[in-house]
Amino acid sequence: MFNPTQADVRRFFCAAHAKQQAGQPMEAIETLAGLWIAEHPEYHTDLADVDAALARNYDETPTRTNPFLHLSMHLSISEQCSIDQPRGIRQAVELLAARLGSLHDAHHAAMECLGQMLWEAQRSGRPPDGDAYIACVQRRATRD
Repeated sequence: MFNPTQADVRRFFCAAHAKQQAGQPMEAIETLAGLWIAEHPEYHTDLADVDAALARNYDETPTRTNPFLHLSMHLSISEQCSIDQPRGIRQAVELLAARLGSLHDAHHAAMECLGQMLWEAQRSGRPPDGDAYIACVQRRATRD
């Protein structure tokens, strides 16, 4: 199983951004990352300087979103939907996207559910509860 370090993740997103900006060939995962990076121009400055990205501590600025965590969550949800794992996530995100009129907004809503699931798992010391995650996304998809 791939277990990248924080530095690996930051280098990956910075490299994907650099390749995208230069019009260089990209691997499939870099292309997907580039699509989400393009949706977040507010992160482009952070992604343009790999050394600054490696040095920055986002915990010290809690009012500022960590672009690497945010983009990683977009990639995670994209991958989950592509293989429908946990089972039902694809349909739940598609329904949410239809309700919100935007896949991007659906991802942001699903991120809240994903974050909640991970927080609960860490707090309880149990494995992540995929059923609770799916139920959370489904509830958001059916809200009026």
